[in-house]
Amino acid sequence: MPRSNAPLPGDKPQPPIPPLSSAPGRPRTAVPGAGVWALAGTAFLLLLAWRLAPVLLLAFAGVLMALALLQASELLRRLWPLSPRLALLMVVLALVLLVAGGSWLAGAGVAEQLLSLRDTLPQAMVAVKKWLSGHAPGRWVLATWTAAAAKPDDWWQFAGLATNAVNATIGAVGVLVLVVAIGLYLAADPDTYRKGLLRLVPPARRPLAGHALAAAGHQLSRWLLGQGVSMLAVGLLTGLGLLLIGMPLLLPLALVAGLLEFVPYFGPMISGVFIVAVALTEGESMALWAAVVCVAVQQTEAYVVQPLAQRWAVRLPPVLGMLAVLIFGVLFGLPGALLAVPLMVLTMTLVDELYVRAALEHKT
Repeated sequence: MPRSNAPLPGDKPQPPIPPLSSAPGRPRTAVPGAGVWALAGTAFLLLLAWRLAPVLLLAFAGVLMALALLQASELLRRLWPLSPRLALLMVVLALVLLVAGGSWLAGAGVAEQLLSLRDTLPQAMVAVKKWLSGHAPGRWVLATWTAAAAKPDDWWQFAGLATNAVNATIGAVGVLVLVVAIGLYLAADPDTYRKGLLRLVPPARRPLAGHALAAAGHQLSRWLLGQGVSMLAVGLLTGLGLLLIGMPLLLPLALVAGLLEFVPYFGPMISGVFIVAVALTEGESMALWAAVVCVAVQQTEAYVVQPLAQRWAVRLPPVLGMLAVLIFGVLFGLPGALLAVPLMVLTMTLVDELYVRAALEHKT
């Protein structure tokens, strides 16, 4: 996985990788059937992780939240001599004031535009169907959709998907609150949880495991920094572009574009289609200009914003990023797709530290 050598603000030098053979420990004694027990234990842990996948994904999202809070508090500590917990408290208070102040300043306008966007979505669907019916490929798409929806089994499948979407929307607020709570607890006392996790590792392997955890946290922090810059840039540029072409509902549409930037490759495409569909309610010319804005924003993000953020950020090769979204999306659904890239960053870092560098290259 590509690495960036430029240090993040607040980075600390990492200790050298402890070799596998140099870790202290008592002489090993042969245990009858140790291989069978190890295989059975591994299979049990994999089965348990599969069954608890939603909980583990929720915990991983909390870890990302904690890393973001710790990175912000570390930046604050570089400016003023503060204790870690006081810096974290100041960061949390600043975020609360920022959200509350922004909601108070633009709350009425944003709420009104969100309600208008909700009312505009049915009109957008009608406009999209009308536009598709005027072209031969579009008529084929409509005929295929109508034939699929006319089948009872598919109809119930679509109804089930709609029900799941409503349930997911209702539970999203509770999940977000839980992720924030987990992130706050982890950021307030990270050493306790780190030491507890390392106690599950045999003493002879704890130095290596500790180094791998530090490297994973370092790489995830870099990815969060780059992703935050990209999301902010896409949201601001989309709002500015829609303002220039006179597009209504620009605030919620810019918010949607910035949030969907979290899902690489597929998120920008979804946000672009969504913005163009809403623009069709204002006419084909507005939809064309909206498409131009979306393409221009994505090109600016790819060739201007990302090279600037590349100095600190971790970027996976495009193929690995796309495969990550597909693999984790198939395995774990929408949560897996949302967390696909940080999961791939974590996987690649652990494989690099625990297998490639500590085992293969050390033996070489």
